[in-house]
Amino acid sequence: MTSIRTLSVALVTAITLSAGGALAQEFTAKIGHLESAQQNRHIHLEKVAALVKERTGGAVEFQIFPQAQLGDQRQMNEGVQFGTLEGTVAPAAFLGGFNPVVSILDIPYLLPDDEAKAQALREGPFGQALLGSFADKGMHAIALWPNGRKQLTSNKPIEDLSEFADQKFRVMDSRILIEQFKALQASAIVLPFGELYTSLQTGVIDGQENPLDSIQFMKFYEVQKNLVISDHGAMEDVVLFNPAWWNSLPAEYQAIIQDTFIEMVPELVANKTASVERALEVVTEAGMNVRVSSPEERSAFRDATFGPASEAYLALAGDKGKAVLDTYNAEYDKLAK
Repeated sequence: MTSIRTLSVALVTAITLSAGGALAQEFTAKIGHLESAQQNRHIHLEKVAALVKERTGGAVEFQIFPQAQLGDQRQMNEGVQFGTLEGTVAPAAFLGGFNPVVSILDIPYLLPDDEAKAQALREGPFGQALLGSFADKGMHAIALWPNGRKQLTSNKPIEDLSEFADQKFRVMDSRILIEQFKALQASAIVLPFGELYTSLQTGVIDGQENPLDSIQFMKFYEVQKNLVISDHGAMEDVVLFNPAWWNSLPAEYQAIIQDTFIEMVPELVANKTASVERALEVVTEAGMNVRVSSPEERSAFRDATFGPASEAYLALAGDKGKAVLDTYNAEYDKLAK
């Protein structure tokens, strides 16, 4: 009798494993990123990890490694490509060397101020085309995560667009950003981020562009007089997985993971907004001259810079970039109606 019962249990177990083999398997992904454990990206990655584990019944586990514990962003990108790392959440600005198409996000005023419209672009044909451009780069991109907008500071007056002329602004190493400032009759100087504070302090450059919480965190308000809340540059993260790991997942788990990352966007935006509001209080109390650019000024900024920045992008990204830019223009026009 005992042997029959044991045989029955074994048979049921075998049938269960055969029928739902993927469900019995565990999938673990190490995901690395650059921000600290106290910052927005890490906090929400931990929330995604908890939800994915719950929604897959514990079958999928994300292990999150903040603050470059698994290497700098280039090393993490290569790890995802080569399969030594399952995933990374990377700033788009750090991905242009791997995939020039993603540099479209450097174009000023690419995303509308209205966050619902911005998210419609991220999730729609433009966003899907941008994510799809990673397929031949050894990466599987599943979502864009917003991480704030850039603002402008300078030690010289920037009360209107005409006052940008002849000023020197620090930029990341991006032809698109160089053309952005050139279109405003300003000079763009490529400098490492670590040299920015001292360069502002000594007058090597007049100004810079960064999200407001970065301006506060790096204490640029100590060496800058004027701040314009322009929201001119989108700071977007790209959620990337190793294709072999991703393709090993059952389709239902892939859907759960992608949906959970997208579901987290409104909370990401809300927390970033709160962080920016706190930063604004700090820099205002520190004595910066703060103004918010008007809708008319933002429109004039876009009109002056979008064309030259787009041309620089096309020179960089070629035919693939043109296809993505054409998709963007079509979708943006729809949203503007």
